[in-house]
Amino acid sequence: MPVVDIPGSKSITARALFLAAAADGVTTLVRPLRSDDTEGFAEGLLSLGYRVGRTPDSWQVDGRPQGPAAAEADVYCRDGATTARFLPTLAAAGHGTYRFDASEQMRRRPLLPLTRALRELGVDLRHEEKEGHHPLTVTAKGVVGGEVTLDAGQSSQYLTALLLLGPLTEQGLRIHVTDLVSVPYVEITLAMMRAFGVEVSREGNDFVVPPGGYRATTYPIEPDASTASYFFAAAAVSGGEVTVPGLGEGALQGDLGFVEVLRRMGAEVEIGADRTTVRGTGELRGLTVNMRDISDTMPTLAAIAPFASGPVRIEDVANTRVKECDRLEACAENLRRLGVRVETGPDWIEIHPGAMPKGTEIKSYGDHRIVMSFAVTGLRVPGISFDDPGCVRKTFPGFHEEFGALRARL
Repeated sequence: MPVVDIPGSKSITARALFLAAAADGVTTLVRPLRSDDTEGFAEGLLSLGYRVGRTPDSWQVDGRPQGPAAAEADVYCRDGATTARFLPTLAAAGHGTYRFDASEQMRRRPLLPLTRALRELGVDLRHEEKEGHHPLTVTAKGVVGGEVTLDAGQSSQYLTALLLLGPLTEQGLRIHVTDLVSVPYVEITLAMMRAFGVEVSREGNDFVVPPGGYRATTYPIEPDASTASYFFAAAAVSGGEVTVPGLGEGALQGDLGFVEVLRRMGAEVEIGADRTTVRGTGELRGLTVNMRDISDTMPTLAAIAPFASGPVRIEDVANTRVKECDRLEACAENLRRLGVRVETGPDWIEIHPGAMPKGTEIKSYGDHRIVMSFAVTGLRVPGISFDDPGCVRKTFPGFHEEFGALRARL
């Protein structure tokens, strides 16, 4: 039975770095993800004047509840959306002038709902080129707090950034949310804030965050459920079996719900206290599924849909169009390259299995999730290659080696 050790969660590592930097005391993060995104976040903290000590298995962060030690800083956020959205919000709670920029890919991704909310809270923030996008400069004088309205229909990261900011304000925050996508990611944030000593209450569409700051702790990082989806999908399409330790009934990440999609398609799934196992049965049924809350696994399902016995329709995934690339169209384009019939709409994709797909070069669009998803397709389709296989370093630098080892065992 292949057991796959998945690296730590990117989402949890990024939140933990913010919380550790904001907490009173020294926090130890156990088994954090070491990838381009999380290293970029840590480097950003260093640029802002935080102390971050890194060893292979843990990171230690000296928290500064009063905000960055540096009075001025230039921070390069690389490709990381959490870095690009969380660090300006963290810096706003301090006192100084901080400039943030990012890669061309990240510059294209939207920030406006978050920066509009920060301005509503009195933050002096200026977009230097295109409104609602990087680069931007924050002239920070602390945040008083109060009430703010937020549209998080494009990304739950906007809400997470404000939730994380709340305890660092003088009065706390009441955040009224008009729209929200990827709710499980917000649940991760709330659970992690609780672990650092802050309890957020929810009143309908309002989130109420008390002031008072965070306390330092030792925090273990669970494996990345989005990354695990490729290995679970590999079991389903190959008729093999894969177990991922560290992800079980108590997992924080909603993306573990992808295994329930595989169960609906015919795979056998066992979720234990601290591990999850998926077994392929030789059957993959078509289905219609709403993936609004687990949209990062949409490409995984799209990549195995050609092996289903009937059409696979994925709905309510409009937010995937504003990720590292337009993932909905990227999946459609690559499936067509494989010879698969695909239809798309504003927030859906429908995949029609037919003849066995043919090998082709997958266009990655610089998106790690496109490459990792179609690597699963390659288990059944010879001749698949990638124009940019190295983009997996964003979240899993060793993916190709680990997946190749699994292929050999399966």
